[in-house]
Amino acid sequence: MKKLAIILAGLITLSSFTFVGYTVGDKAKDFSLKNVDGKMVSLSDYKDAKGFIVVFTCNHCPYAKAYEDRIIALNAKYASKGYPVIAINPTDPSQYEDDTYASMQQRAKDKNYTFPYLVDGSQEIARSYGATRTPHVFVLQKTGGEYIVKYIGAIDDNSDDPSAVKQKYVEDAVNNLMAGKPVSPTSTKAIGCGIKFRS
Repeated sequence: MKKLAIILAGLITLSSFTFVGYTVGDKAKDFSLKNVDGKMVSLSDYKDAKGFIVVFTCNHCPYAKAYEDRIIALNAKYASKGYPVIAINPTDPSQYEDDTYASMQQRAKDKNYTFPYLVDGSQEIARSYGATRTPHVFVLQKTGGEYIVKYIGAIDDNSDDPSAVKQKYVEDAVNNLMAGKPVSPTSTKAIGCGIKFRS
């Protein structure tokens, strides 16, 4: 019975942990994280932003790599329209050497990132958002000084082949927000490597 109780307690903990985080309509808190250039970055730094495309990603994950050029393209398309990309790496570098801060700096340089690539060393921001995969996207709309979650999930419907994409979820969400229309769908299943959280 004692062993069963321990197992059940573990499942309850896992279940409650899995489902914490923001849902659509929640107010996202600002953060201050270190960028690959050594500077601290917050959402409040972007005075003219209308919203943000917050992407939890990393270096080592094959899915993150597959979506990298699409993330770069999202920033190229929407940053000037008020919806910049903010990339955040929550991966524990002790588990994946490719995700050390130095490796992040090199990756951003090699790929010529035009957006911040922030390190979430404590994993606190990923936990507060409820990010579980890399990549995992949260589209925020700035409303009256608050950051309202409008979309959560995948970038599009085909992680393997960009040319075969039929639904561009993030683009559709941002386009609808800019047009003053409701976002639909508001959430999809993020496809990617599971974020390994430290206990």
